[in-house]
Amino acid sequence: MIGYITLGTNNLNRAAEFYDALFAEIGAKRVMTDERMLGWGTSPDETMFSVIEPYDGQQASIGNGTMIALNVETPENVESVYAKALALGGTDEGHPHDRGSSMGFYGGYFRDLDGNKLVAYCLGYKKP
Repeated sequence: MIGYITLGTNNLNRAAEFYDALFAEIGAKRVMTDERMLGWGTSPDETMFSVIEPYDGQQASIGNGTMIALNVETPENVESVYAKALALGGTDEGHPHDRGSSMGFYGGYFRDLDGNKLVAYCLGYKKP
């Protein structure tokens, strides 16, 4: 249903470095590049994640309550994506752990270099 997700950025080159390295953790790569917008994905038939410099020329800003969820395979993947985001200069919004959901939601929250909030998560987690 969702074709792509776009977050605003005020520095396309900086966002490119951050997301190229971050998405390499989950096997995604850059699938689209143009002068204002970059996109990453795992295949043409999956949802694409993109960043863009706003068309109207105004500063990009973060949305209150807006968050992008990155569905990964295992708790170890959650932890590696979260750690990579922080190593790349992202900021912590909630370390990876079992969130107590009946769906077995294991997630780690962080913000990118522009302040956009993301979570790496997997479902089906069972406490050891």
